[in-house]
Amino acid sequence: MTKRKHLPVWPGSPRPLGASWDGSGTNFALFSAYAEAVELCLFDQAGTQELERIPLPEYTNEIWHGYLPDVGPGQRYGYRVYGPYRPEAGQRFNHHKLLLDPYARSLRGRIEWHDALFGYTVGHADADLSFDDRDSAPYLPKCVVIDPAITADRQRPPPRPWHEMVIYEMHVRGFSMRFAGLDEARRGTFGGLADERVVDYLRELGITAVELMPVHAFVNDRRLLENGLRNYWGYNSINFFAADSDYLGEGGAGEIKAFVQRMHAAGIEVILDVIYNHTAEGNQLGPTLSMRGIDNLSYYQLAEDPRYYENCTGTGNALQLHNPSVLRMVTDSMRYWANEMEVDGFRFDLASTLARADKEFDEHASFLDAVAQDPVLSRLKLIAEPWDIGPGGYRLGGFPPGWAEWNDRYRDTVRRFWRGDPGQLSELASRLAGSSDLFNRSGRRPWASVNFVTAHDGFTLHDLVSYNGKHNAANGEDNRDGADENFSCNNGAEGPAEDPDIIALRQRQKRNLLATLLLSEGLPMLLAGDEMGNSQGGNNNAYCQDNEIAWLNWDAMEERDEALRLFVRRLIELRRRHIVFHRDRFFHGRRIPGAKVRDLVWFRPDGREMTKKNWQDAEARTLALRISGEAGRYHLTERGEEERDDTFLLMLNAADHPVGFRFPEDRDLRGPLLVLDTSREDGGLDQERPVESPFELEARALALVRYSGG
Repeated sequence: MTKRKHLPVWPGSPRPLGASWDGSGTNFALFSAYAEAVELCLFDQAGTQELERIPLPEYTNEIWHGYLPDVGPGQRYGYRVYGPYRPEAGQRFNHHKLLLDPYARSLRGRIEWHDALFGYTVGHADADLSFDDRDSAPYLPKCVVIDPAITADRQRPPPRPWHEMVIYEMHVRGFSMRFAGLDEARRGTFGGLADERVVDYLRELGITAVELMPVHAFVNDRRLLENGLRNYWGYNSINFFAADSDYLGEGGAGEIKAFVQRMHAAGIEVILDVIYNHTAEGNQLGPTLSMRGIDNLSYYQLAEDPRYYENCTGTGNALQLHNPSVLRMVTDSMRYWANEMEVDGFRFDLASTLARADKEFDEHASFLDAVAQDPVLSRLKLIAEPWDIGPGGYRLGGFPPGWAEWNDRYRDTVRRFWRGDPGQLSELASRLAGSSDLFNRSGRRPWASVNFVTAHDGFTLHDLVSYNGKHNAANGEDNRDGADENFSCNNGAEGPAEDPDIIALRQRQKRNLLATLLLSEGLPMLLAGDEMGNSQGGNNNAYCQDNEIAWLNWDAMEERDEALRLFVRRLIELRRRHIVFHRDRFFHGRRIPGAKVRDLVWFRPDGREMTKKNWQDAEARTLALRISGEAGRYHLTERGEEERDDTFLLMLNAADHPVGFRFPEDRDLRGPLLVLDTSREDGGLDQERPVESPFELEARALALVRYSGG
């Protein structure tokens, strides 16, 4: 360490946590309930030379703090925390290890893997019970004091109603790395996503919200780097306030704000995928980078033997959100991104872990209750991935009112139906109608079900209809990683095909899956690139592929891909125009109050209503449903006006042969007009045309008929 003139330090304040510059100096505050002393370490601008270690002079309510009048924006820093190293008692203090501030707003540099990053001596006979006294500072990124003015600005626009949303899941880097026309320096960054051409693309497609895969600062696993790979998806966070430096250009965090504001100007909301369930420090054999060395007992859920960690996340550790200070860190992070960066909501990875109390899922766990009563957070879009790998961790439908949830039962059912699996009709009907069997409680609405057919985790849409099995050899794990059961079908050949019949069937199945998704009640989510036939070559777990495998290949778009993109755009517009496809109330198959008709009726191809026996027919692969546009006293606008629409008949044929559908008789309905037919290459969405009963629906196809009467 190079010494310089001693800097003055004042007592400062325990609030706010982190490094806070006030225009004259910087207050530093760090929570640690069990530390014996804390040193603030200052580095040069390159982050390579430690200039000074300054003991934080005050300890108030478990927070160590001090104010440095001569320190301002741009200062690189970290912490060294003193205390007992007793892994068998859950304490892992080691002042030889530089530690990242959990509240740092900016990090510079990347981890350079070295054994000095571990609190114990790697390779020692007693593993983590040993003690390593090498300095880890040369190998760790440095925290940076920021100027808060870069994030000060206006308020976000009023939130879009949940039921009007169409979510687009995307990766900052993967979406923009090969986007045509972007400057090389902006590719893979927020600056690239803020480009006018990107914004126009999303707006024209009809997207109302982008859900960004993790953008918090994360760690690339040592094993991956040694194999020439990276932690591309980013589900390995080490800080919940700083964006990962790879996603920022010269504008730094200001680029995030500019991106969000560009999205808002286009009527598009921004949702962040966040990982508050664990950190990159892993299990007892993981590195000491931040929270483990600051206060292991407070930050992490420890097992009955406190040397080890509870591992309901499958990543080696889980944050202890029932600790008030850890809970505060998470909610402070959410408020920072909501208030300062103006994001509109969050999707919570492995959300069941966040809702565990005494190791069991609890609908009134500290985190869920804290968010529910918070005047800022409770107004945001909150979406749960409602499972983890711990006991009782699968909680689909179990989250509180106000939350939406990823519905994997929707995904699997729709995939299995269009693959032609037997016995899917009853389950399919529930998923198409908004999954009321899962979500209709406590005043929850159909949008509580986030419907999706594909997501980042699994096959892309193109690969779903092109591969029977996963092809993950490039991941270096002998194809053992990734899900084995994907309910996929290659439709005649494994992988790329030249047979025009196979290609045509695959395109039709894409249209079937997309049309089913966008015409179902609930909140639809599309995976970026599915609208233009993006492929990952059969890799269903591209978490480590920061390359052409996972980046969207805009240059490879063919004429049929452009046709598919146009099909998706028109489908989204059809959904937007017709409220019957995104009602804010569940369908019940009963008469609408104040009207003479039922809201939804299920039919056989012969035009007769489905019976119990029909629902139990495992070999049946056809179904029709009529959705009434009548409103009565049930479907009203905020001003109390009837929210009427046209009535539609949706016909689905997953059989391998054409089926004639006879339209149910109803004297009050006029038409019918064919709106959509997925057996056509363009889907028939460009022009409605009269159609007569019976209507022959081709094999593996979907059709939609509109009646102009109520």
